[in-house]
Amino acid sequence: MASNLVCRIHPVVFFSIIDSYERRNEDAKRVIGTLLGTYEKGAVEVTNCFAVPHNESEDEVAVDIDYARNMSDLHKKVNSSEVIVGCVEVSVHSVLIHEYYSREAKNPIHLTVDTVMRGGKMGMKAYISTTIGVPGKTTGTMFTPIQTDVISYQPEQTGLEVLQQGKYNPKRSVTVKSDLVQVETACTRLRTMLHTVLEYVDNVLAGKNPADNAAGRFLLDLVTSVPQIDPDEFEKMLNSNMKDLLMVVYLANLTRTQLILNEKLNSLQN
Repeated sequence: MASNLVCRIHPVVFFSIIDSYERRNEDAKRVIGTLLGTYEKGAVEVTNCFAVPHNESEDEVAVDIDYARNMSDLHKKVNSSEVIVGCVEVSVHSVLIHEYYSREAKNPIHLTVDTVMRGGKMGMKAYISTTIGVPGKTTGTMFTPIQTDVISYQPEQTGLEVLQQGKYNPKRSVTVKSDLVQVETACTRLRTMLHTVLEYVDNVLAGKNPADNAAGRFLLDLVTSVPQIDPDEFEKMLNSNMKDLLMVVYLANLTRTQLILNEKLNSLQN
């Protein structure tokens, strides 16, 4: 069933949408764009997007289709796995825009994003279109909402965590920490979360806190998802990975030092 379709959106899509909205023409009330991603069983994963120039009035909307196709071809050269999966924006003119994207993608996703952030957060909704009417007669299009989830790869999650630190800096600027400092921060945070979980379990067993079935199922899934590894094997694997990380850091510092020395020698020779 199409209603069971799930739309999974990566954070970079929202950044691109906000950037396009901020750079729009002064007389433009909205932006229209193409969503890129991949199809999976029962889900569409949106990993990228780009804005498409358009002109609109109360009665019609004109989209620069040649620009959209050229941009799509350029994106395919960079990432061949990304295909057109839908468009950004649904309105009274969405049926006209849908005609183009229906030719480029099978059952395209229509995504709306509230860049004004009404209610204090950036709302988003995803739809799929369904043809309605009597066969052989005049037909129409109905947009049905579908479930939307925000997911991220590990590098994206790291980038988001760094960006969030800018909220607490008066200058709105942050510096990327070294690999070892990031490992230390992650380990400290993991230790804090484990302490919180253990404290919650102890309080439930002692009768201080009421038992929560949802939390219990979540903890059971968490425990069963951890592979059973012998402590000695785990320590050996951890030490091996740590040595690899230290070697990469050492080689990077050595290369950086050598480049600085070469620049100094070249400046002295000149």
